[in-house]
Amino acid sequence: MGRPKYFTPNEVSLHSTLGDLWVSYLGKVYNLTPLVEEYKGDVLLKPIIECAGKDISHWFDPKTKDILTHVDPLSGCVKYYTPRGRFVHVPPPCPRTDWCNDFGRPWWKDNRYEVCSEETLDEILKRYLHYNSHAHSYTWKHNGVSLDMSKTLSENGIPDEDEEFFDARMDRDLFSLSICLYFNDDLTEF
Repeated sequence: MGRPKYFTPNEVSLHSTLGDLWVSYLGKVYNLTPLVEEYKGDVLLKPIIECAGKDISHWFDPKTKDILTHVDPLSGCVKYYTPRGRFVHVPPPCPRTDWCNDFGRPWWKDNRYEVCSEETLDEILKRYLHYNSHAHSYTWKHNGVSLDMSKTLSENGIPDEDEEFFDARMDRDLFSLSICLYFNDDLTEF
């Protein structure tokens, strides 16, 4: 079995139904369909279902990879911060005897749901051929430097700046990393 592929936000957004529910967070994509099936009918699925096919990184602390927390002003206790409402595996705000916490690892810490990793630029180019059959005739560059097509973006020295955007409270969707494609005057078609 080969390495899983990289998914764009648009591709993730296509998985937004109860029978096929994906989300992305902290740079990875997760298939939560099995979780939805397991907790079918549970009101605690509502925030997850509302965000189907979307990025939910703003729910998480990028350093701890756990749900964001805050200090409850009434109790002074540290609690999970869930402004969309409590969801599956998040403990109730007050002690309760009817909350079952024997589920093992919470879904956001369970790697079984992960579905992708980063592609090499060659793999991206193969997908791009669908839109431009002359894609092999381009030189791909970032900041004026030619990229090694057999490597991933990070291996080519292109940093993932999601954490910096999170720390600065900036919407990462408003910034697009640019890779420039330079046409080589070769009309070769593969």
